[in-house]
Amino acid sequence: MASLEELRAERLKKLTALQESGKLGYPAVSSRTHELSDVIRNFAGLAEDSVQLIVAGRVMSSRGQGALIFIDLYDGTAKLQAVIKLPESGEEAHEFYTKYVDTGDFIEVTGILFTTKSGQESVLVSNISMLSKALLPLPDKFHGLQDEETRMRERYLDILTNPELREMFEKKAKFWEVIRNFLKENKFLEVETPTIEVTTGGAEARPFKTFHNDFDLDVYMRICVGELWQKRLMASGFPRTFEIGKAYRNEGSSPDHLQEFTNCEFYMAYADYETGMTLVQDLYRRIAKEVFNTTTFTTRGHTFDLSEPWARIDYREEILRQTEIDINKATDEEIKNKLISLKVKYDGENRERLTDTIWKYCRKHISGPAFLINHPTLVAPLAKINSDGKTAQVFQPILGGSELGKGYSELNDPIDQRKRFEKQQELLAGGDEEAMMSDFDFVDMLEHGMPPTCGFGFGERLFAFLMDKPIREVQTFPLVKPKN
Repeated sequence: MASLEELRAERLKKLTALQESGKLGYPAVSSRTHELSDVIRNFAGLAEDSVQLIVAGRVMSSRGQGALIFIDLYDGTAKLQAVIKLPESGEEAHEFYTKYVDTGDFIEVTGILFTTKSGQESVLVSNISMLSKALLPLPDKFHGLQDEETRMRERYLDILTNPELREMFEKKAKFWEVIRNFLKENKFLEVETPTIEVTTGGAEARPFKTFHNDFDLDVYMRICVGELWQKRLMASGFPRTFEIGKAYRNEGSSPDHLQEFTNCEFYMAYADYETGMTLVQDLYRRIAKEVFNTTTFTTRGHTFDLSEPWARIDYREEILRQTEIDINKATDEEIKNKLISLKVKYDGENRERLTDTIWKYCRKHISGPAFLINHPTLVAPLAKINSDGKTAQVFQPILGGSELGKGYSELNDPIDQRKRFEKQQELLAGGDEEAMMSDFDFVDMLEHGMPPTCGFGFGERLFAFLMDKPIREVQTFPLVKPKN
């Protein structure tokens, strides 16, 4: 079996011979008259009228030899069989193909449509030209790309040879289209907010840090999609806004987390988290029906139906039920001991991290659909406090043991917000790299007044979850380490 280097050398010889014959290996334009999907859709009429057409595409496979050659062409819209048949196709077209063309090349063919004896709709070739000579072969069509890192590094080949993967990315595009349409139908204005910030407000995560040469200033890639900026827009008079964009978190990778991902956040004035829960429930059901054609999903050992009533789960009561730990009364040491007995690893010694870790253990046992509510104020530094003074007006959709979104009745009390930012500063100073950075310019905005507002954020992790795939798998080009 020839090595990759030998195959490349052979193809280079064909390219040189093609160019020496006076023909181009990489012309700038194609004379294509029809996409292959149009040909297939209108095949009967085009064939009956004996229309001379020009089609183009990549040679995916080729079989036959001598006077009869069958070529599978693919242009990204559909596949069509091209047939070189002597004497009908002519010696020139036959010689061109056998002398210069390999699997993987992009070619342009001229011909008329016909149906083979076996019933295969085809184009009978009368002329061929090269559009792009491939110097490396395509993966074996039966095995494709097997190594995980190779699949991610050569994603273009993975998509080309894996129709299911292509279908998934088309479905993902529809996922965002449905979300955008839903929000616009509900009178949300699409906006853009900064991706480079002086402080990374709006979430608790370790940011990517970089340097702004012109300002001589350390800056950060945003860790959420414009939360504090969109709330400024609420103060400016816009009643409803949303943004779909990239966020960046300099943290570890897992099936649910990557350092770069796409999220959506929306904000609506004169609304609270009760209004938000109703809207999110409707949105998730719309996504399920229009993108996946079902409301029932089985993923990661859980089955849930989004059309069923969504339960309300109390944060403290659920932890107490599952672990016998009352987070309002238990000491830090008691929570640590419980985590150890449950064989749950915990990072960080502060109360916020311990509370969050024991909750994450509990959520794995909830199939949903449900909303988690009544979070301790300690883990919700941007949310309004409930009348009990201990819990916040936060809601999170729980599906299949995971949190798939987060929303609040947004805190608009500047005095309270300043105190909570100061508490987050203490956590940062104590070594908690995921504590929230304080943005006191945002507090100044609150002092000018912001209406009651509900905000919610979610993203492509929801799509990955409903597909029952790791989030890395649903990204078109996930980050991979360079080759050694």
